[in-house]
Amino acid sequence: MVYAQNISPEIKQRIIQELVPGKQISLAHIIANPDDILYTKLGLDPTIDYSRSAIGLMTVSPAEAAIIMADVAIKASGAELGFVDRFSGSLIITGTVSEVEASVRQVIDYFDETLGFVICPVTKT
Repeated sequence: MVYAQNISPEIKQRIIQELVPGKQISLAHIIANPDDILYTKLGLDPTIDYSRSAIGLMTVSPAEAAIIMADVAIKASGAELGFVDRFSGSLIITGTVSEVEASVRQVIDYFDETLGFVICPVTKT
């Protein structure tokens, strides 16, 4: 995308923005025992029992790979799909700490070994 801005009547500034997506998982994080308010603030379904104790967050590029990420994650364990966005590459899963950890690890392994993505370390708080 190219944007032109008028700084003064005689001078135009040209700004070029580019996105060069790689094949990478840039965030893989597990939140163990989050406060209940975090579920609400994330816009997760309030009718689901979130006493299951963990949230997994992941981001990927290209963004469409979030669909594959969601499929692998929910098939890997009893984790629930909280949110997937094929436009931003974001994924949120919920479940017990062990379910979320198993799902995140399976996604990391699949994207690394099968799809050849660059992966980040899994972090946990």
